[in-house]
Amino acid sequence: MNISIVIPAHNEASFLKDCLDSFITQTHTPNELIIVDDNSTDSTYQIAKDYSTKYVWIQVIQRKSSDEHIPGKKVIDTFNFGLSHSSGYDVIGKFDADIILPTNYFEVMLNHFQSNWKLGMCSGLLHIKKGNDWVYEQIADKNHIRGPIKLYHKACFEKIGGLRAGVGWDTVDVLLTKYHDFETLTDTSLMVKHLRPTGHGYSKRSYSSKGEALYKMRYGIVLAKIAALKMAWQAKSLRLYPQTVLGYLRAVFSGLPRFVTKDEGSFIRKYRWKGILKKL
Repeated sequence: MNISIVIPAHNEASFLKDCLDSFITQTHTPNELIIVDDNSTDSTYQIAKDYSTKYVWIQVIQRKSSDEHIPGKKVIDTFNFGLSHSSGYDVIGKFDADIILPTNYFEVMLNHFQSNWKLGMCSGLLHIKKGNDWVYEQIADKNHIRGPIKLYHKACFEKIGGLRAGVGWDTVDVLLTKYHDFETLTDTSLMVKHLRPTGHGYSKRSYSSKGEALYKMRYGIVLAKIAALKMAWQAKSLRLYPQTVLGYLRAVFSGLPRFVTKDEGSFIRKYRWKGILKKL
């Protein structure tokens, strides 16, 4: 199975070398690693270029885009730009530049995909450093495949229609994977070090965008409020709850286009309610 990994990168010089070192020391390296430098003003491109000259399976390309920060959309547009340069794959990955993988990561991932033909998405678990220890980054359930380490089987990736360009892309892909009857798996034995904890740089606008994403996934107002409360609780800032709900309501009144069809939305609501009731 051919593995193709795309890393969108913007000003990642502080982390990129450690990240790439963890790729080249893999017991099973990817067939290709495409690093997309998106308007970096630091040494991101030069670091990536140095690695690409040493390893034929690493390539670096540059993308010129707007300097405007567009949460969710910009990273997926950059990913798709990199994907268009892929030479072909059976497994496609969207990874971030601020992670360190255990040396057997892709070897274990391939074993999972090869042993289960229904497996659509797979990953390890993200950990952040606290003191001298690496602890699980508790912003999502351990069965959720996180945005910085997404691996998709080609059949699943094509069935869900690729990645949605906007906030919520890394949730709707999991839900659509379930909708199309694929399975997901997080391997708890694979500790991935996350060098920059999630939430870095989050703002009121970010949470407003999250509310908009809930609308686009057709959550419905009650589910959206529950999801907003959970996000605010995880962020340890309840003032973010009204920002998320306000973002949802603005999307409703604006009539923004959705991420999913009505049938997919119906499935998502039932799936979410089932998960909530199961925890009660």
